[in-house]
Amino acid sequence: MASTRRNAGVLAPQVEGYRDWLTGRGYTPDTIRNMLKDLGQVGLWLTAQGLAAAQLDAVQMELFLSERRRVGHRRVPGARAMVPMVSYLREVGVVEEAPPSLTPLGELLAGYQCWMVQERGLAPSTVLRYQNAARRFLQQQAMVAGVLEPAVLTGVDVNSFLLRECGRVSTGSAKGRVAELRSVLRFLYLRGLTPLRLGTAVPPVGGWRLAKLPPPAMTRADVQSLLDGCDRGTDVGVRDFAIITLLVRLGLRSIEVARLELADVDWRAGELVVRGKGGGRDRLPLPAEVGEALVAYLSGDRGSRTDQGHTRLFLTCRAPRGPIRADLVGDVVQRACLRAGLPCVGPHRLRHALAAELLRQGAGLVAISQVLRHQDLATTALYAKVDLDTLGQVAAPWPGTGR
Repeated sequence: MASTRRNAGVLAPQVEGYRDWLTGRGYTPDTIRNMLKDLGQVGLWLTAQGLAAAQLDAVQMELFLSERRRVGHRRVPGARAMVPMVSYLREVGVVEEAPPSLTPLGELLAGYQCWMVQERGLAPSTVLRYQNAARRFLQQQAMVAGVLEPAVLTGVDVNSFLLRECGRVSTGSAKGRVAELRSVLRFLYLRGLTPLRLGTAVPPVGGWRLAKLPPPAMTRADVQSLLDGCDRGTDVGVRDFAIITLLVRLGLRSIEVARLELADVDWRAGELVVRGKGGGRDRLPLPAEVGEALVAYLSGDRGSRTDQGHTRLFLTCRAPRGPIRADLVGDVVQRACLRAGLPCVGPHRLRHALAAELLRQGAGLVAISQVLRHQDLATTALYAKVDLDTLGQVAAPWPGTGR
């Protein structure tokens, strides 16, 4: 340990703090040892260059890595491997984070982001989706000789972009593209960057709610196969089993699973607080099967010392330890499908499976709507179409024929 401090140059005072920082994020001892070596090598290089620790930036880091490669070192980490070190040095104030140099497009998108958050109050996930769509549109349509020129946009540009986008997505996603495009065009007009209300040039997408059947629902046996395929002898398997149990027994959305906090589980009342759409909160009963899955998860790796500072319920199992994202919930379901030998589906299909199972057991649409927390009963009515046998019993006979 003392040898590491002596060989870290100007970064020697940061060795112990960096060690604790890495330990708290779940890195293994061998990985920590290698990352401390990297810290020491950077510190020695800064000392040899006559630089202070505060002068370490992206340029200096690239020069360090290039020098290591040039002299033929066998193990030269990539720039991505140095991100934890730089993040730690910024957190403790040794290195200042350089302000980003925004391009004109970047400045425009930053203003668009502020407008969506402050004036429209959109959720972070929606803001990100709208901002990405705006970036694609402006990069393709508003660049003239490499210069951003929103004022040159026309209705033809709007429609050509929309046709390209909608040609590769479903009807529902195409409607989302229309909303995204109208939003950025409204922003450009309100900011005086376009002289025309181009949002009115965006055509609606034809799509009718009851025009087609939903995808076939997973059977009860399929759902059980997903649960049985989780190896509950491993930390990952215990966590994945708890996640899938929440999806198939309570019908949670992937983002709702990712948002769960430790305090959301009310063990005494036997309830679970779910952060749903639009910032709403719902209290759901906590079935015994779900509670047991959560207890198994919290009693294992999730309850380790290094995770005590995290308030989110579900964490990643690899370093750096931290809250899971909604896309990881999708990965969990896809891996479970592959293990069970089933076609890969997303978490939302498990929500459909719960609705279909409740329907088969005779539950009414109002009850199913309450379980799935739909704001509009018409949304729940979509699931009534999957029970074709029952629909056949109530369908009126064709005139002139028997049932």
